[in-house]
Amino acid sequence: MGDEERNLNGADFAALLDSLHETPNRLARLTEGLRVGELCLKNSEDEFSALENLCHLRDLELQGYTLRIKLLLEESDPALADFDGARVAAESDYCNQQADLALQRFAEARGENVRTLRSLSEEQLERAGTLEGVGKITLRRLAEMMREHDEGHIEDLRVLRQRLERRRDVSAPLAVATARRSTRNKQEE
Repeated sequence: MGDEERNLNGADFAALLDSLHETPNRLARLTEGLRVGELCLKNSEDEFSALENLCHLRDLELQGYTLRIKLLLEESDPALADFDGARVAAESDYCNQQADLALQRFAEARGENVRTLRSLSEEQLERAGTLEGVGKITLRRLAEMMREHDEGHIEDLRVLRQRLERRRDVSAPLAVATARRSTRNKQEE
């Protein structure tokens, strides 16, 4: 499907931008109340933890999307580099970073990118470049790709949170039983 088939009308594009703007809030709700130890738990070695998701989204926003938007606006048919998220994650020691700061920085960068995209004319939204590994994209298509990427990570966090909550539900009765035994043992002494 080409860009011309994917293009959104003005109302749909405004809704897409609203969705992009809301992503930091959705991430905050999904990570709210997670304990420090839970932030780095993973469903598998091939997946990001909650904290790694936040850091990845922050880095992609700053090093990927912000730069791509700038280049598409300032240059004619720019070459847009791929963002190697796995490499950046491996080099950045995400699990030793602070979740609240990663989310804050992501929210700031995303807010700025959405403000920029909202300010563009229809003509500017059709400015195009070539994204490594993807091909020709417009600014409009880049915004769509941002939302698709967000949705993938939001779903990953939703599943991760469900598993963490189930783990808590299973371990809570065990902790209560252990505490009761400990109390009984102290009373018997």
